[in-house]
Amino acid sequence: MILLLRRRRIPLRARDVMTSPPVTIDPNATIKDVARKMREERVGSVLVVDEEGRLRGIITEHDLVFACSEGWDPNTKQAWEIMTEDPITVKPDEDIVVVIKKMRDANIRHIPVVGEDGKPLGMISARDILDFVMTLAGLGIIHEFARD
Repeated sequence: MILLLRRRRIPLRARDVMTSPPVTIDPNATIKDVARKMREERVGSVLVVDEEGRLRGIITEHDLVFACSEGWDPNTKQAWEIMTEDPITVKPDEDIVVVIKKMRDANIRHIPVVGEDGKPLGMISARDILDFVMTLAGLGIIHEFARD
């Protein structure tokens, strides 16, 4: 069986896939507050923002595992102590293929979407991308071919 596939370019941007608004937290919040917020919001990361709302860092599940494994007191250690400073980000108009490549190359599962002012507009997770791909598959844009 010979399959002829046509490539169709879908103009998809970061803003089309991102979850908005992003979940944010103050740099001085305790690690316990971070974990609680992630559980309540059902997210795998939170963005650390300053008093003007500009992105300063990101805390992921991985960071919480690190803090626990080091025996850090979740009631006294603060978000700024475990956050990844100056995380990799994308702009809302960035092509989704570029976003996925950035995530893959940096081996990250969460990437903040920020505006020109440095304020977070949304978050893209690996789950968001998977959900979008599954939506495309459900619409028949992605085809599953039977084998002979």
